[in-house]
Amino acid sequence: MSLPDKRIVEFINEHHVLTLATSHDEEPYCANCFYVYMEEENSLVFTSDYDTKHIMQASHNIYVAGSIVLESNVVGKIQGVQFQGIISEPQGDSLNKARTAYLKRFPVATLMKTTLWVVDLTFLKFTDNNLGFGKKLTWEKELIVNPFFTRKEE
Repeated sequence: MSLPDKRIVEFINEHHVLTLATSHDEEPYCANCFYVYMEEENSLVFTSDYDTKHIMQASHNIYVAGSIVLESNVVGKIQGVQFQGIISEPQGDSLNKARTAYLKRFPVATLMKTTLWVVDLTFLKFTDNNLGFGKKLTWEKELIVNPFFTRKEE
């Protein structure tokens, strides 16, 4: 699996709030969530309850999008990541890894009863005006192709 450019990873690791966009039945919704980035898995972990609008929508449509931004009034310092991914509730070893990472970053969460969610990132676009106005770096997850599927020649 190819990993995102280190500048994208550094930016994601420097921040802790994402905006998550979900949709169901042509109704969009956004939520802001504290997150931790799991670099090895290239995924974002956050907490949310089952009865929140974004999780209820995600239970019907697992494809999500979002952003992580640096607030700045200075155009030359604008930075932000737009992402797409697939949301899931981690289980087993994945849950243990996600919980460990999240609690390390947000120890106060040990006092909360909530559910962990993971966004497996499939696309990242990093805008960084520090690299030049409108400079963008992109990353896409490589598709896994079934080697047993072959296209018939016509």
